Amino acid sequence: MLKIEYLCVNYGGIRAVKGITLDVPEGEIVTLIGANGAGKSTTLRAIAGVVKPESGRIIFMDKDITGISPDGVVAGGITLVPEGRRVFPDLTVLENLKVGAYLRKDNLEKDIGWVYELFPVLKERSWQAAGTLSGGEQQMLSVGRALMSRPKLMMMDEPSLGLAPIIVKGIFDIIKEINRQGVTILLIEQNANLALQTANMAYVLETGSLSMKGTGSELLNDEAVKKAYLG
Repeated sequence: MLKIEYLCVNYGGIRAVKGITLDVPEGEIVTLIGANGAGKSTTLRAIAGVVKPESGRIIFMDKDITGISPDGVVAGGITLVPEGRRVFPDLTVLENLKVGAYLRKDNLEKDIGWVYELFPVLKERSWQAAGTLSGGEQQMLSVGRALMSRPKLMMMDEPSLGLAPIIVKGIFDIIKEINRQGVTILLIEQNANLALQTANMAYVLETGSLSMKGTGSELLNDEAVKKAYLG
């Protein structure tokens, strides 16, 4: 579904991504793991059109999307759930969900209903200002907002960041359910153990370069990965 070929990205005057090549097969969960500063978030931002690659290609559904606008990326079927949630605090839950569908001209009721099925607490909080939600509820809202554009591929940047373990488990259960319902997932997650347990395929990114790849279970049992990322 998504192919990245020899992608290089400069970020703040630094070569943050150094010629990486990777694939995200349709229907799977793929994770990128690595230390802070390895280039994981920059890779997602380049795919999302937020930063412009220096070189290389990004191919989605057989179409070259390298360097197109963020709106164009969303319209093509890719959404990004950003690190830190970034909900609109003064808008209600429902208004935030509608913002996620800003490119759509059709009826939103079915998809709002789908988000509320996935996250019943959001239905209960529908008219509540997003800024008054708990951290876990804001993460649910951020995911729900991304789903409102009907993505084929959803990218997630650190969905467990700052959340209690019991909330994290619920978020990852929902990620797996969204994937079961047909959305391909590209995931960045500091909790490498959880990411590798969840993912079909995984890549290790070190200082902007890919150092390893394999199935989630292969990397989960790899001694080098255990030593570097799994404690």
